[in-house]
Amino acid sequence: MTKTPDHLSRVPLFGRVVAPLQRFFAHEAAGGALLFMTALLAMVAANSELSDAYQRLVHSTIALGFGATELRFEVATFVNDGLMTIFFFVVGLEVKRELVSGELRTVQRALLPAVAAAGGMLVPAAIYGLLNAGSPAVVGWGVPVATDIAFVIGCLAILGKRVSQGLAVFVVALAIFDDIGGILVIALRYGTGLHLNALAVAAGLVIVLALLNRWRVVHWAAYAVCGGALWVALHHGGVHATLAGVVLGLAVPANARRSAADVLRELRDYLRELPCESDSQLRGGELAHIEDRLEDLQSPLERFVEALHPLQVYFIMPLFAFVNAGVDVRGLSPASLLEAVPLGVALGLFAGKQLGIFSATFVAVKLKLAPMPTGGTWWGVYGVSVLAGIGFTVALFIADLAFVSAPNHLALAKVGILVGSLVSGVVGFIVLRLQRPASSA
Repeated sequence: MTKTPDHLSRVPLFGRVVAPLQRFFAHEAAGGALLFMTALLAMVAANSELSDAYQRLVHSTIALGFGATELRFEVATFVNDGLMTIFFFVVGLEVKRELVSGELRTVQRALLPAVAAAGGMLVPAAIYGLLNAGSPAVVGWGVPVATDIAFVIGCLAILGKRVSQGLAVFVVALAIFDDIGGILVIALRYGTGLHLNALAVAAGLVIVLALLNRWRVVHWAAYAVCGGALWVALHHGGVHATLAGVVLGLAVPANARRSAADVLRELRDYLRELPCESDSQLRGGELAHIEDRLEDLQSPLERFVEALHPLQVYFIMPLFAFVNAGVDVRGLSPASLLEAVPLGVALGLFAGKQLGIFSATFVAVKLKLAPMPTGGTWWGVYGVSVLAGIGFTVALFIADLAFVSAPNHLALAKVGILVGSLVSGVVGFIVLRLQRPASSA
């Protein structure tokens, strides 16, 4: 990743207008470390004398609102159904950004990560399904299909030049398709039974959001109101309500309100009218006017990402990890890991991900359907294929949906997620660490 010159990095608007990918990597790398620490903290709390206090905290009730409008939720429910909607909103924003101006904007660019992601979802699901065939636990086939981009990018950041930029971008694009696949799994498999009246209201709200997009409405309140209403409609319609966040993210306009030429022309004319004495300085109002015009270069989508991505990475995901990763394993024996549910999840993440992603990528490149990622080698592709077995956040989320009425299976699935993700992270890191730096590869 090219380093931003010091004199430019100090310009407040530079990062917003010129370097969104640099911010993405910086946030995700630091967020991955925080995610690991909060998950570890939850595991320690759940398996120590703090276990009862941890469980009381996770299942305690919080109240939102006042009087007749007060709503009460368990902490776990508020995080999983409420805050995770913001998580999926940011996912929707990032998917749209990649579709409009990123690595998914053309079929040629998108084909290789799309094929790789498909292989990386189908093989893990098949492994889990085979190990749990004929059991009620087969419903959890969607658990090992997800990749946790925060952890993966955290590992890539530590590896530095040993992973080429092309290969890193390939992994990010793969994870975006992975997110899309996970969203479809959640929507189509883990609903609670469809209710057409509520879904009709949801469809109407989607049309309203499409109109807001077409009319280039940029105020956050319009999207907040429609998003909240859509959340309620989907909840009552039998589709998991967090998907309202994805729809909302896709509806936010991705283009700036004004062209760069218009903004620069207006700024040129404005600057000509300012005093030009050698000792004159720009006043606060003049600086504010210039900054407002420069912000016109930024799309509503970028503004939402800039505002919410740090919240997602540094607060929502770590809080989700703390609430969901605390699995009490004191009563489990080593033989418990060989049961069908944890074994299916762990093997799906570790073996299924690497087999599915690497083989799909190999076939696509050899058939000349898509080129090898720039600067990538087959050893590097194998390394990131293993690393993609870090499932964690979305895997835990899907496990909660799949085993909502089977707490024993849920606990075992979480153990499988933790084991599979840990082994994938360690082995993938070692594989990539053993290859030569990209600059000399």
